[in-house]
Amino acid sequence: MKRTIHLSISFAAVVALLLATASHAADLRPETLSAWEQYIQEKDAGVKLSAAAPWVTNDNRLDWAILRSGKILIAPAGPNIPNRVPGGLIHDWIGTAFIRNATISQVLAAVRDYDRYKDLYRPGVVDSKLVSSGDDEDRFSLLLMNKAIIVKTAIAGEYRASYFRIDDHRWYSIAESTRVQEIQDYGGPNERLLPVDQGAGLMWRVHSVTKYEERDESVFMQMEAIVLSRDVPNTLRWIVNPIVRRVSRDSLQLSLQQTRCAVQSNPVRVEFP
Repeated sequence: MKRTIHLSISFAAVVALLLATASHAADLRPETLSAWEQYIQEKDAGVKLSAAAPWVTNDNRLDWAILRSGKILIAPAGPNIPNRVPGGLIHDWIGTAFIRNATISQVLAAVRDYDRYKDLYRPGVVDSKLVSSGDDEDRFSLLLMNKAIIVKTAIAGEYRASYFRIDDHRWYSIAESTRVQEIQDYGGPNERLLPVDQGAGLMWRVHSVTKYEERDESVFMQMEAIVLSRDVPNTLRWIVNPIVRRVSRDSLQLSLQQTRCAVQSNPVRVEFP
């Protein structure tokens, strides 16, 4: 599913507003990072306690019949998303998808095929590369850029993903950014890689938790995607926040849809240890 022109214009407007409101770079502040780390610690602790528990969304309801029909369900992880912290915003969304006629082995093989991300997750992922891979932990790099952005800003990052097996039919994974850097004037004559935690603050940190469950020769996949970005001034929040929420929701839906397509387009049933 391609994004609509309206969505592209909206996203471009958000970026323009965020950049226009900063007379100087929105560098990541210590208090912002501290709030993010506390938020993520609480999330990860909850995941380890509830990894084998029934799946829920923020309102404790998950319609399995709707999922089986092919619809991807997307919801904010709480009532106040994006969540304001000192100097920043935490975007936290949960998406659930049903992948018919698939195994966990197939899904994990597609998810861990990092070299193909640049093909599977276009146009958001411009380049991707596997850095290292182990039995239960991978490291990879991504170059991200939304083609709708009216300024040439890309984001280069390195990530770590860890995988945990609960039993033969259930897994979960935790992925996080280990380095995020903005690239100014990407593709232009003045292209420049900025130092870590400096720049417009469109994306400072990324964290995701994904649960996989195999049922009746199909797989349910639920991803919670969490991103830290710069805050929005009070005078613009009323117009920017609804657009940011819509873009966050649609981006997660597109990602899950692309993952499902990647799995279903590969008829070979690979085995995952």
